[in-house]
Amino acid sequence: MKIDKLPTGTRFQWKGRNYTKVGPMTAAADSGGVDFIPKHATLQPIPGEAWAAAAEQEPAPLLDAARVKAAFEAYHGTALRHADDAGRLELERARVRFLAEIG
Repeated sequence: MKIDKLPTGTRFQWKGRNYTKVGPMTAAADSGGVDFIPKHATLQPIPGEAWAAAAEQEPAPLLDAARVKAAFEAYHGTALRHADDAGRLELERARVRFLAEIG
């Protein structure tokens, strides 16, 4: 198993040492200290301990396009109030490019 496939809190063996996953690519050794675990490392279950099944991750909710545009326009209005004439012209050009990119 690879480190990125294990849920946080899972215990495993690597290079003859027992670890508990504490971050995306880090694990705390039972003997002390925290080590970086390379993504390519092949990890083994600790003898006598079974790995819990990885929880299904819910997909991130989709953004509402109207809310994104409204938030952007509010930000843009604030930026315009704090810019000089040349800055406002550049901000307007950037706004047009942004809105064209997101559709």
